[in-house]
Amino acid sequence: MSAIDNLAGRLAVVTGGSNGIGAATVKRLAAAGADVIIGYHSSEVRAQELLRSLPAGRHAVAHLALEDPASFQALAAQIDGRGGKLDILVNSAGFTRAIPHHDLEALTDELFEQILIANIRGPYSAIRALRTQLRASGDAVIVNVSSISGFTASGSNVAYCASKAALDNIGMSLGRALGPEIRVISVSPGAVATDFVPGRDRAALEAGAKSTPLRRVVEADDVAAAILACATHLKVSTGTTIVVDGGRHL
Repeated sequence: MSAIDNLAGRLAVVTGGSNGIGAATVKRLAAAGADVIIGYHSSEVRAQELLRSLPAGRHAVAHLALEDPASFQALAAQIDGRGGKLDILVNSAGFTRAIPHHDLEALTDELFEQILIANIRGPYSAIRALRTQLRASGDAVIVNVSSISGFTASGSNVAYCASKAALDNIGMSLGRALGPEIRVISVSPGAVATDFVPGRDRAALEAGAKSTPLRRVVEADDVAAAILACATHLKVSTGTTIVVDGGRHL
């Protein structure tokens, strides 16, 4: 491992870290030497299993609820107990439901609000609660896992598309506001081989990939590799978006 790839001595938090893109990111960061706090919402068992699989380090788990800012304040206190410095925050947790864009009745006000809280307010609550610890790093990065839905307006539902556009916009605002100590980058995949969108199976992903320039399914680890690069290589990037979609948006 080259010096630039080595994250030894660095602390990372990954929300939604027990599954999908989040879990792949936890593995990548830990393999690079970082200590990782795995944020989970509903499955402590899965988070603990992932924790036990990681290479040696000061890894931990934390229960985080996107709708509950107090859970992120508790995480800040946990980090203070470890020295008060956070180097990498990956906002990977989110929520959606597959609803055709024309079906306005199915996308109820309640569901719309749930999606916005999970995908916009949740990441913002995390950033706000952990800002002091990130600033203490002096060279921190926040990576918001977004989606090409934020700029293509084509995705699992109208509210999801809007939420990811808003998340990218927040990243631009905070990239300007939090520098120079903290960088903010969006990583925007297209359709990824996870169970994030109910009802989207491997066959559908493979069929869709045939119409993209690279003709390959995007795996969770492909996105995790881009997130790792945000921490290790993209040192002069902030307020911008890294697209990881095999060219699907073209």
